Amino acid sequence: MLLLAVPLALAACSAPPDRAITPATPAAPVVPEGGIDPATTFTPVSVTTMTTPSPVTASDGRTHLAYELLVTNATGAPYRLDKVEVLDATDRKPITTLDGAALAADANLIGGPVGDEGTEDPQQKAQSIPNSATAVVWLDVVPQGPTPTALVHRITGSIGGSPAITSTVGRVDVSTQTAPVLGPPVAGGGQWYASDGCCADDSHHRRGLAPINGTLLVPQRFAIDWYLLDDQHRAWVDDPSKITNFLAYDQAAIASADGVVVDAVDGLPDTTSLPKPPPLPPIKDTVGNHVTLMIAPGVYLLYAHFKPGTVAVERGQKVKKGDVLGHIGSSGNSTAPHLHFQVMTEPTFFPTDSTPFAFDCFRLDGRVTERIWDDVLPEQPTPVLPFAASNDTAQHKAQMPLDRSVLTFC
Repeated sequence: MLLLAVPLALAACSAPPDRAITPATPAAPVVPEGGIDPATTFTPVSVTTMTTPSPVTASDGRTHLAYELLVTNATGAPYRLDKVEVLDATDRKPITTLDGAALAADANLIGGPVGDEGTEDPQQKAQSIPNSATAVVWLDVVPQGPTPTALVHRITGSIGGSPAITSTVGRVDVSTQTAPVLGPPVAGGGQWYASDGCCADDSHHRRGLAPINGTLLVPQRFAIDWYLLDDQHRAWVDDPSKITNFLAYDQAAIASADGVVVDAVDGLPDTTSLPKPPPLPPIKDTVGNHVTLMIAPGVYLLYAHFKPGTVAVERGQKVKKGDVLGHIGSSGNSTAPHLHFQVMTEPTFFPTDSTPFAFDCFRLDGRVTERIWDDVLPEQPTPVLPFAASNDTAQHKAQMPLDRSVLTFC
């Protein structure tokens, strides 16, 4: 039966004898247009980005795109960087412009004397990039309208005092991913101080440029250090050399979302050098006792610097939003008891990229008005932080708290 079915099927599909079959004409191949685009030009600098800019709505109600430009002088003479403009790639309209003192404050040479907690002289007119050197420009782009789908950068500068040269370079797509909206990372009420958060120009998280395994990364770009404050806006009481006098110490840290534990480390000691910063630990102990949760593919939550003996979960364990993960301490590279919290793209702190996140609900109580580095927080002459109360009584929903916010989670 099967042998007969084949010729019958062929006969049914064959053309009548009096009709010839015309072979189909193959489609003409698509030939790309060749030649050099008339807009092509040699440029004195090369420009690359270190991450895909990811939009997030912050507590000021505006969309922020925090990312970095690496500007490399490709000439044989010093290059004076005069202006950096961020444009919407579609209509080429400027969104952000940095020049003069603003550019000098938001750019520094890689490997130069400027660290992650400083800037160039704010009176400096332009950033000079030596032959073959690279500067990093720290950008916080805030679109006034809809978020662009892509950005380009217009760079203006001069070589050895020559007339200014303007180059439009460095196109980068904007991520279409939505920042995860999370529950609070800490239990209970109280006012929490969001130290070294986005999108500060001089935060050690924001400017924490690190060469890891041969790649330049900013692994803490959106991280926040959480300190509990009392009604006098104190982070500690009495003697700051005693770790137990910090209000955040031994407070419970909780899962901000359902997830699975991919890393859990305990047994490392708390800082013993207060009020001075501790010596740098080995790279593997940077985050001290910690827990890492995977809440979605490629989305990981890091909770760092737990008190030894308090990590309450283990690798492979499933957790629910609100479950206790551990208690806040000061283990690893920590200068005082606090919770280091961030979203990562990898299940490890080194290497990873740092992406934005938002919280489902909080109230803004105010803001710490001065930059006080975590390194020197316990050395302040008074535990009372300089504070300006907020008149904002609204609930902030699906927003990321900006640097130095003081807030209460709903």
